[in-house]
Amino acid sequence: MAPMCAAPTTSIASSHGVRLAVYDLGGDGPPMLFAHATGFCAAIWAPVAHHLQDRHCWALDFRCHGRSSRPDDDDLQWRGTADDVLAVVDELGLSGADGVGHSMGGAALLMAEQRRPGTFAHLWAFEPVVIPPGSLPDDPGANSLATGAARRRDTFPSAEAAYDNFASKPPLNTFRPESLRAYIEGGFEPESDGSVRLRCRPADESRFYLMGGQHDAYDHLAEVTCPVTLVRGATDLGPYMFAPAVVERLPHGVLVEEPSLTHFGPMEDPELISASIRAGTT
Repeated sequence: MAPMCAAPTTSIASSHGVRLAVYDLGGDGPPMLFAHATGFCAAIWAPVAHHLQDRHCWALDFRCHGRSSRPDDDDLQWRGTADDVLAVVDELGLSGADGVGHSMGGAALLMAEQRRPGTFAHLWAFEPVVIPPGSLPDDPGANSLATGAARRRDTFPSAEAAYDNFASKPPLNTFRPESLRAYIEGGFEPESDGSVRLRCRPADESRFYLMGGQHDAYDHLAEVTCPVTLVRGATDLGPYMFAPAVVERLPHGVLVEEPSLTHFGPMEDPELISASIRAGTT
């Protein structure tokens, strides 16, 4: 099993009072920053980073996720995730590094590059949530991801009980064991009685899903001039469907198909994903 980071390496200040937990996932070489999807955490990237030890791999917990804090003003718009990325880049001196993102994390990296061109040398994004205007219904009640997240079970009698629960049913039952254990380790807070509780509160996760279609990254894709490799699996979900349109608007975008994967590809096949990252950032 790939080694896991039991605790963040450092804490970094972002906007609106947020403290970001940042993990050093190891490796020796040019720096690479990993950004996770909504509801997940930095540690989820450890199995992928395990196969990229010729790069110095860093990962952050976004605001409200993992061991990072909530914003003082309760603003969960996705522009804050770009603030988080840039805060980590500045504090660790990662300007000119490569960025790797999944879903929300991919969108956050693109927004950070739009805000500050030249931040990244290459970007690799698995089904980033970058949505053409008018593609989603206006009714918040039609957002099934937000509705489901709000009802998510957030406590389990033990870490093993949480693992067994997720391993036994969709969608997380497709995860590699080491990826699922990384999610449990980084995404759940142990309680004094041995139980565990989700660090990303269901209400916050739900709001992040609601905000996912309200940022303007799609309108500014032409401003991302670094090479971007956009990867999609084979699940007929929003990010999958919008991928060709996103790539078409990127000056140096390439679309890569990985039909053996779902939207959770980075957790389903860390070896394949690491090879794709290596190919897309050289």
